[in-house]
Amino acid sequence: MRLATVLLLLAGAARATTFYVTVAGLGGEPDYEQRFSGWAGEIEAILKSAGGDAKIETFKGAAATRANVRAALERIAHEAKPDDALAVMLIGHGSFDGVDYKINLPGPDLSATDLAALLDRVPAARQLVVDMTSASGGAMTSLRKENRVVITATKSGTERNATVFARFWVEALRDPAADTDKNETISALEAFHYAEQKVAQYFESQKRLATEHPMLEDTGKGEGVRDPSAANREGLRAAAFPLVRLGAAASAIANNPEKKKLLANKDQLEQQIDLLKYNKAALAPDEYKKKLTALLLELAKTQQELDQ
Repeated sequence: MRLATVLLLLAGAARATTFYVTVAGLGGEPDYEQRFSGWAGEIEAILKSAGGDAKIETFKGAAATRANVRAALERIAHEAKPDDALAVMLIGHGSFDGVDYKINLPGPDLSATDLAALLDRVPAARQLVVDMTSASGGAMTSLRKENRVVITATKSGTERNATVFARFWVEALRDPAADTDKNETISALEAFHYAEQKVAQYFESQKRLATEHPMLEDTGKGEGVRDPSAANREGLRAAAFPLVRLGAAASAIANNPEKKKLLANKDQLEQQIDLLKYNKAALAPDEYKKKLTALLLELAKTQQELDQ
């Protein structure tokens, strides 16, 4: 991953619009239909309450068709700019035939291959796909790409049981505890860590063998990992993808242009610090310390201005 490329992405994030598309597929029975539709509705409500430059579309029930999803992504492809971001979240049942993954929708299903082709046409440089369905691990090979964060509820297409990941992903978006660095912004990485841990705790509490293992891949090359970190080079782009803002951060975006600018600068500084930590091994100790100190001082100054 080239440093200049990542810095360019971080700079763009400060002035970008984020497009959100949430899809709740077929449940197959009333209980699942209600759950899937409810989770999609909760995601929509959370995103709308968080403020910011966001454009949100949600498809559930009879509206969650392949044609509607395709039309939405085609509209975004014409509207989005390279500095913008796109987040696609899939809830429901999935299938994998050993070659391609599909999410079950009313009418024709949507395959990972089809979804990848639609995403490739969207010029937004930062993309996130959160596939929370059963067998979603089977979509990883088709969806992974440079500048795209891919999160799946399962580690492979053979984990076919209905998943609980979506429940905890929604919980992550509304629980301040998910904001582990306490910057009033929940990133894709923080939401993944929260939901992955909750999934593991769920199966432990039920004294059941885990039938799903969430994975994250954001280098465009790997099969995904359960523990993204600087050590395995996974998670940097996910950490730089803000999903929702909390409390004062949300108010700053909605009500005060000057605060909004400061908050965007704070985001960029925090992301540069994360990037520096990921590249620590490639730097001389004195150089690393000097760069980190400069960034931390600038971050403290920005935070002081935000607090005034």
